[in-house]
Amino acid sequence: MAFAISGKFTWQPMAGVQRVAYELTRAMQMRATPGEELEIFVPRNAIEPGASLKRQRQFSWLRGTLWEQITLPFAARGRTLLSLCNTNPTIKRRHVVMVHDMAVYDVPQGFSKEFRLWYRIIFSMFPKSNPTILTVSEYSKQWICHHLNVDESRVEVVPPGADHLDRVVADPGITQRLGLTKDAYCVIVGSLHPRKNLQRVLEAITQLQHLTNIRFVVVGRKNSRIFNDGLVSQFADSKQVKWSGFVSDGDQKALHENAGRLIFPSLYEGFGLPPLEAMYCGCPVIASSRTAIPGVCADAALYCDATSAADIAEKVSCLRTDEGLREHYRAKGAARAREFKWERSVQRLLDDILYGRSSDRVTELAPSASMV
Repeated sequence: MAFAISGKFTWQPMAGVQRVAYELTRAMQMRATPGEELEIFVPRNAIEPGASLKRQRQFSWLRGTLWEQITLPFAARGRTLLSLCNTNPTIKRRHVVMVHDMAVYDVPQGFSKEFRLWYRIIFSMFPKSNPTILTVSEYSKQWICHHLNVDESRVEVVPPGADHLDRVVADPGITQRLGLTKDAYCVIVGSLHPRKNLQRVLEAITQLQHLTNIRFVVVGRKNSRIFNDGLVSQFADSKQVKWSGFVSDGDQKALHENAGRLIFPSLYEGFGLPPLEAMYCGCPVIASSRTAIPGVCADAALYCDATSAADIAEKVSCLRTDEGLREHYRAKGAARAREFKWERSVQRLLDDILYGRSSDRVTELAPSASMV
């Protein structure tokens, strides 16, 4: 069966979903015989690193959602399309789609009405179009089956990897620019989406202001709307809280390697790549005990009640004062993260699902090659 990959992710900034799509595509290409890699259909506005992937075919008419919904199914006619970023062309009859979570159903308040409506329209078509659905965790699989009313045999789990960090060269200059001392700061990674729970962390920091020798680094772009919030604006120019803005992979690796701990109090995750990346770099992790996160971190993280600022503050203080506990989670985390490899993810995707023992479920979806 002929497959092709949707290059939707190549025009989007690199976040968790795009990281998974890029790394899976790259790993599939690395595994293939040169010249026989799966083709990637891309728009004209592809950006790095996606723009450097092999075997690209550019289809430049239309952009954004219109490109995905009109140009892409035309380009992929006669192929089974592999879409790795939640959505797929609604008129495409032959497709495999990776759905990372059910956030538009489970935490809808963090999305615009238009965004929620569009995703729900696409997802509502799955029972009828009957694609093979991929996802990143057993947790997400459970809720995909629940919300979309699909049989669990139609959903395959392909966990992400963390070893892409082996290719990243840490840039220690960021710690100097931010005035950070090794082990004397905490990293907080994530967007300012409400489910990332930044406000609860800031509430915890207000309870730790007596610890004058510890800093908190928030990685991610500032958002003018959220900075109108009283609590957030209180820390906008704080000496205790550093706002790094957007950082490169090299910056982020350096921050993780030198941090005393990562705080990840997310209220909702389909997987939870940031704590895994921090663990891979040897950073102890304080993580929320909610949703998919315990399944990813296992016993390698110190868990907190993400709804309690007091508990988050207590866990931060605990790892700060107990060096033995800090080193315990540093070692456990590094060992756990090394279980997640992209090569293993791609082996699962290609050998077990697309071409292997589960491929009959993909074949069942394929009408004659003349159909879209």
